[in-house]
Amino acid sequence: MNAIRVGIADDDGLVRDGLGAILETHGDIDFVGSAADGEEAVALCRRENPDVMLMDIRMPVMDGVSATRAIKAETGVKVIILTTFDDSEYIRSAIALGAEGYLLKSSAADAIVESVRAVARGQTVLQNEVARHLGQIMQASPSTPTPALGLAPRENDILVLIAEGLSNKEIAAKLNLSPGTVRNYISEMLVKLDVRDRTQLAILYYRSLR
Repeated sequence: MNAIRVGIADDDGLVRDGLGAILETHGDIDFVGSAADGEEAVALCRRENPDVMLMDIRMPVMDGVSATRAIKAETGVKVIILTTFDDSEYIRSAIALGAEGYLLKSSAADAIVESVRAVARGQTVLQNEVARHLGQIMQASPSTPTPALGLAPRENDILVLIAEGLSNKEIAAKLNLSPGTVRNYISEMLVKLDVRDRTQLAILYYRSLR
């Protein structure tokens, strides 16, 4: 099996060096280079065509969202957004552009490595803490629309709570349903919306709000 080729974009040299050192300790990952801003990130993707790019959001010259837009338009590189709790609007923009992963910059090294592997396999990663924060932002907005995805009202209710990062047990308690009923609803939603897992349901919800 070929190693997963990974690039890093972050304006903090210590972060770049630290992440690079972590990636290089794993035999199934090939660290192909780093970038200090969005323009360099786009150039790196054009030159090296990594499988996955770890992308900071707030960078000089070109931010991570603009870089993700250019990378998605020109290459097949998969992007994992590295974010903080202050970046909610940036994250929503990145979701709309099709980034495959969303992690807090404070994530443990193992979580970042496993997310790289998951995204390389074709999965989507949305860290629960990021989802919960986005959910709080959405709850605070009285104009948040119901996603137009062809779901029944109860399915929409469940979808919103999934997007907020709630577990099946938490959703069941909030909606006065049994956990088994929630699982059944989610199974039907996966088929109806043609997605693989609840993480992709959450991403689909946020993309529907763009």
